[in-house]
Amino acid sequence: MSSIIQLLPDHVANQIAAGEVVQRPASVVKELLENSVDAGSTEIKLIVKDAGKTLIQVIDNGRGMSVTDARMCFERHATSKIRFAEDLFSLHTKGFRGEALASIAAIAHVELKTRQEQDELGTHLVIEGSKFTSQDVAVLPKGTSFAVKNLFFNIPARRNFLKSDMVEFRHIIDEFERVALAHHNISFVLYHNGSEMFNLPSSNQRQRIVNIFGGRTNEKLVPVKESTEIVEIQGFVCKPEFAKKNRGEQFFFVNNRFIKSGYLHHAVMAAYEGLLKDGCQPGYFIYLDVPPNTIDINIHPTKTEIKFDDEHALYAILRSAIKHSLGQFNVAPVLDFERDANLDTPYSYEHKEAVVPAVEVDRNFNPFADEKPARAASAASSFTAAPAFRREKASSWESLYTGIAPAADEIAEMNFESEEVTGSLFNEAEVEQAVYKTYQIHKKYIVSPIKSGMVIIDQKRAHQRILYEQFLTNITIHHASSQQLLFPLVLYYNQSELDLLREMRQALENTGFVFAEFNLDHIVVSGLPVNVAESEVSILLEELINDLQQEVPDSSFSQTDSIAKSMARSLAVKTGTLLTDKEQEAMVNALFACKEPDVSPFNKPTFITVSVEDLDKRFAI
Repeated sequence: MSSIIQLLPDHVANQIAAGEVVQRPASVVKELLENSVDAGSTEIKLIVKDAGKTLIQVIDNGRGMSVTDARMCFERHATSKIRFAEDLFSLHTKGFRGEALASIAAIAHVELKTRQEQDELGTHLVIEGSKFTSQDVAVLPKGTSFAVKNLFFNIPARRNFLKSDMVEFRHIIDEFERVALAHHNISFVLYHNGSEMFNLPSSNQRQRIVNIFGGRTNEKLVPVKESTEIVEIQGFVCKPEFAKKNRGEQFFFVNNRFIKSGYLHHAVMAAYEGLLKDGCQPGYFIYLDVPPNTIDINIHPTKTEIKFDDEHALYAILRSAIKHSLGQFNVAPVLDFERDANLDTPYSYEHKEAVVPAVEVDRNFNPFADEKPARAASAASSFTAAPAFRREKASSWESLYTGIAPAADEIAEMNFESEEVTGSLFNEAEVEQAVYKTYQIHKKYIVSPIKSGMVIIDQKRAHQRILYEQFLTNITIHHASSQQLLFPLVLYYNQSELDLLREMRQALENTGFVFAEFNLDHIVVSGLPVNVAESEVSILLEELINDLQQEVPDSSFSQTDSIAKSMARSLAVKTGTLLTDKEQEAMVNALFACKEPDVSPFNKPTFITVSVEDLDKRFAI
């Protein structure tokens, strides 16, 4: 019997490895940026076109590579970061597996330009699907330029699985921010489709955070610092009043490497216990420095998860450090045993009576009198007692109306309509139906009787359906009304959030929003939809931005649908809200006036029907 196991060709093996390393354009961005950081660069430039599908180029001024290294870097398991297995437990660099460049070259057109400082000429390589097509000597600046074009050109199935440009670019920005936050001493620039999105000069940690997330971020930050034998902690946490519904601005860095850790996140949430509203998440930028031999990085393909030797101690230290910082900067209440001695009252004052202040009044002062007589009278009787004021009795008010008797011909007869009921506006069946009432159960469900039994409505889902169809109609027909604000609202956002709002500006204005200004770091809202309260605007736009960042479809109709769904979910009446009888009746009528009243915008049932027969069966037991 012949053998059935065989070795895969290199190009097939590289494509399979690429499925683990390169999941989307953001994966390429992460690998190339980390290589530039490891090369000792002080300036890194990222150029992206069409959310990375057409071009991803990283240019740095690092050490560069020799001719041999330039070819070797595309081989599988070729790396300059480690030599022995023991090196995995003393890592001080980013990439170390040696699979990234080989995987990228297997599924894209790659152009590499590199030169070392001591060399006069550099190397120019072109690779298409793991095949070297050209190698030339060229005059190049010091450093490396790595261009990845036409990603997944030979794997169309993977390319079809990519999301919209907005979503893919959001992932690229996430990777860019993570690397930029971890290395504040390096200058970063990001261009997308020819437009400069970020220009981050070399700075300190706090300034780097402010440059990325906007100028108003500075007032949110509370510094955290702790040094122990196990870990050295530094960074910032955000004040509780700036907590958001989504988990956007939350970053953990271990030895300047971004990680995700639910365990450490729980430690942060424990430090904020009692300070946050329900469902809110605090922002934080925590930098942990631990000995390399106490962590294991190589447990996840993307290296975003780390195994710690002593997680329990790390948890306790992180929680206490954040709690201490919140108390130190008067964010959280603390016990203060120090008192100001100046506020103490001497014991000798215990039985002492309070001194009543003497008040002198000039009772002859008249502001309406002539100036000279007033002064004379005031001088003659300065601070002398005067008789009490007397109010003259007014004349009888009846005398004001004498001689105004009405003429006889001006008095008209007033005929009153008979109150006798001659008929009914409704027939008996309609009157019987009108006396039916709706009832609210547990501030969650509305029960309304119908001919065949009763209908039980979920008030939250029903209101979502009502608002969804209203917003969808307003956006498409452009006739929404607005309420103008006396004092316009100024809301601050970072660059990516502002770009998203600009993209959705027309659709938002069709729902009733009025935007007076769109500036570099904030917007000015001067008008709101009729059913949106001023206090809800910030929360509504934050949730809308979060929803759109997670999934923005390509077509304009789908974008409109996403906006209508997000706004309906944010503004719908919540479970636990008490509704009046009129509100219940209005909701029932509005629900059954919808085009699809039986499901919410998220395809969940809005009501169920219980027939009289079903009730009879239950009682027949």
